[in-house]
Amino acid sequence: MAKQLNRKPKGKIGNRPDESVRVLISHANIRRRVREIAQDVRRDFPDEPIHLIGILKGSVFFLADLARELGGEVSFDFLGVSSYGHGTDSTGEVKLTKDLEVAIEGRTVLVVEDILDTGLTLKFLIKLFEERKPKHLRVAVLLDKAERRIAKVNADYAGFTIPNEFVVGYGLDYDERYRNLPDVCVLQIGPCTKSKAQ
Repeated sequence: MAKQLNRKPKGKIGNRPDESVRVLISHANIRRRVREIAQDVRRDFPDEPIHLIGILKGSVFFLADLARELGGEVSFDFLGVSSYGHGTDSTGEVKLTKDLEVAIEGRTVLVVEDILDTGLTLKFLIKLFEERKPKHLRVAVLLDKAERRIAKVNADYAGFTIPNEFVVGYGLDYDERYRNLPDVCVLQIGPCTKSKAQ
């Protein structure tokens, strides 16, 4: 589990007095772990062209850094799904909002997700992609919130196991805000600074 740091993230984070963030995983630790994940993927598929599928929008930073670290032949595409409304709790219903632009049949596919919590989204994605007959199908997640798991799914490559708190930064958002923070941070809402479950 990542060591929690009691410091403010770099840069302006907005001027909403009822919201605050604290760093959970620093950008330096993220970059180090992404490099290790890339090495693990290339150890498993040393000579294979790897097709990354980023799950919009939260995975964009993770996918970009991972693609640079992988080396070799890499391509990527994006798929959009929605399981959150405008708050901090998942609706539990997964909807496809943007499909792939390129067929994945016969390819070595690495699904790139920002966070794995209930597992409902990942279960949906695995079923969707398996029906399209890739040569290999693997999943990489930056964050694993294991105590929230409902569906029986796991990632093949996971960056950090985190506690059951709502996190933002490095692509993750709250109502489309905070994605640009370089660190992964816990978002606290309200005067009592009680964290919400993601």
